Amino acid sequence: MAIVRYTLDPNNPPKMSEEAGARLDAMTDEEITAAAMSDPDNPPLTDDELLRLRAVRIARRARAVTQLSQAQFAETFGIKVARLRDLEQGRVQPDQVLVSLLAMIADDPDRARRILKSPYVAGAAPPALV
Repeated sequence: MAIVRYTLDPNNPPKMSEEAGARLDAMTDEEITAAAMSDPDNPPLTDDELLRLRAVRIARRARAVTQLSQAQFAETFGIKVARLRDLEQGRVQPDQVLVSLLAMIADDPDRARRILKSPYVAGAAPPALV
């Protein structure tokens, strides 16, 4: 059996044939799920893989919202650039604190910058409570 290389054309994506579409429309959700689960070439993602993909999406969205390069983003928000690169490429599973920080940045980058520059975070002692 020979390996066939196929390059997708983004301007002309493949389309499902009418016959294949009709076959899919005739299947129940349970039948579709069973067929997908039994496909040896495309096993379902594990919980860890799903979490990693979620983190990838959040990291990329945060960087897109800020319109910063990886190096600029890492410096601005105190993340090691190698860690950010690994995260955006799905090579690492981040802890929940990093995911929360990235979600906060994606939601409101200016607020995230202000918080990270505050004396509590930047290393100064908090004011004494009276």
